Parts: sequence; C-alpha cells; structure tokens
Amino acid sequence: MSSKPLAIRRTGLVSSVGLSARASCAAFRAKLTNPVTTRFVDANGEWILGHEVPMEQPWRGLEKLARMAALSIEEALHAMPQAERGTVPMLLCVAEAGRPGRMQGLDDELFARIEREVGYRFPARSAVLSHGRTGVAVALAHARTLVHEEGLPQVLIVAVDGLLNWPTLKHFDLAGRLLSPKQSDGFMPGEAAGALLVGPRAGVPGELLCTGVGFGVEAAHIGSGEALRAEGLTRAIRAALDDAGCQMHHMDFRIADLSGEQYYFKEAALTLSRILRVRKKEFDLWHPAECIGETGAAAGAAIVACAWASANKGYACGPNMLAHMSDDGGQRAALCLQQVVPA
Repeated sequence: MSSKPLAIRRTGLVSSVGLSARASCAAFRAKLTNPVTTRFVDANGEWILGHEVPMEQPWRGLEKLARMAALSIEEALHAMPQAERGTVPMLLCVAEAGRPGRMQGLDDELFARIEREVGYRFPARSAVLSHGRTGVAVALAHARTLVHEEGLPQVLIVAVDGLLNWPTLKHFDLAGRLLSPKQSDGFMPGEAAGALLVGPRAGVPGELLCTGVGFGVEAAHIGSGEALRAEGLTRAIRAALDDAGCQMHHMDFRIADLSGEQYYFKEAALTLSRILRVRKKEFDLWHPAECIGETGAAAGAAIVACAWASANKGYACGPNMLAHMSDDGGQRAALCLQQVVPA
C-alpha cells in the first residue's frame, strides 16, 4: 500500500437515475436506466436520446451545472457543520479545453456560481481542473499533495459535466459516435455531478482508501487512425499499481468509464491481456455509464461513488478495486482503491 493513501470519507452524486449517491448507486447495482428524448434531432431525423438529470425547473447551461454540483456538495458535506464548510478547498473538475461544444465560463464563471448556490466561499487552495474524464484522478493526486505535504485535513473534489447541448451533440452525431437505431457502436450522452470528501487515513475498519494513482498518454486515441495497442492505459494502470505496491492479480474487480463504444472496450481488453499474468477465475468490469450515459468529467466521480457504495453496502467483489478512465484526446488515468478490512 502507498505510504500516502487518501481516505474517501463521503460521496455525493446527482445523475439521471438519482439525485443522491445512495439512489444513483442503488440504480447502478440494479442496472436501472432512465434515458429520455432530448430536444434535438440527429442527421437521420431521429430524436436523440439522452440521460438528463430531472430537476424542479428546466435549467440549462452553467445554471444547471452549478445547481447539480451544489446538490452533490450538500450530500458529501451533510455531516459537516455549516461554519466549517468554507474552510475546505474545492478542486472543481470540468470538461477538457478541446471538447467540442464546451460551454463558455467553465474555467472562470462556474466556480463562482457554485459558491453562490452553496452560500459560502471556498478557500485559496481551491482550483479548477479542466481534464475531462481523467479529471477526478488528477484531483485525487493533487489532493494527496494538499493533505500529506501541506497538512490540510480535508479536500473536496467536485466534478460536473454534461453533453446535452446542441454543439456537442452535433459534433458527435456527425462523427457517428452517438448511439441510435442506425448506430450500435456509440454512446448515449448524459449529465451528472459528483462530490468526494477526502482526507488522511483514519485507520478505522471499513474505510475506502485511494492507494495508488497513475497516468498515461495514448497516441492511438479514438479517431487518430493509428493502430490501438493500449499503451497509454497500460502505462497508467502499471503506475497506479506500483504506487499502491501491488499487482494486477491482487485486484478483485474493475470499474471503468466505458460508455458503449467498441474502441474503449477493446482498449480495456488489450490492457488486461498486457498486464494480468496470473489467471483469475473472475474479474468483473463495472461501468456506471450503462445507467447514466456518457457524463464527461463527472464519470470519475460516479466511479468512485460506486466503489464507495459497494464497499460500505457489502456487495463489492472484494476489497481491492481498480478504476480506470480514458479521455478522447489520449489522456489515461487509473486508481487503486482498497477497503480496509478488519484483521
């Protein structure tokens, strides 16, 4: 185990299948899904289906992102006194800079909108991280520095994103990447927000620790035209395993951001064949996106929330979990998660 693990203390999650982590993760476990017809039509004249978060008013854009983020923060900080919440720095994970149709204001306006929604300001150590689907892993690595090197007792990681806007949908539709009756090799777009309260290890049985973080870059990213050998994800997972001081066969199951495209399932399979050297009878692969769709930067928060719920509710396949995330631009990230079991 890493000498500097991070404890996942509480989680919050807002998705199309639940307005809390408890509800969303119960839906993940039951494999429930709730796609709806969006306001948009694809190039074939068919209505585009998406995973939309149901809220009391039809908010759009930054307003909806801020409100979803605030709901997830409230859930993650529910047990914390109101007076203490403004002392916890927030690492806000949003869509990567090059994402087609990326909303304006994510880097400078969204943070302030979230502060207005929650009713307090976050301290100076806070930051906005624009890394898309790998953003939560980047935030966990940064939080580890804040906790173990700068002595901060707690850090709040928030990830919020949505693909349900026309410029983004149009790009992916024209690229043939949206799931439809005429396109089986595609994903269903969605939106979500998640929050993770992390801090140093408490040493109590049952707590979930992030023991390893690793990163890589895939040259043969989707749409590159290059032959995929999964070198980037392989590098990321090996780095996470080395960081955690373990090997692939020690992991009991996997949770990934796979959302339906064959490219990413192939990448996961190739990576496994390159790393696993001890035969395992079972090695489950969970993917919450089958319930909530492609949620961009929020995917990492959904993955960790799913791991946390499975550990605390007792339905995990074992205490050792491997999470991995892949971004369209080639960025790859992996996490080793471990539940502390009584001796």
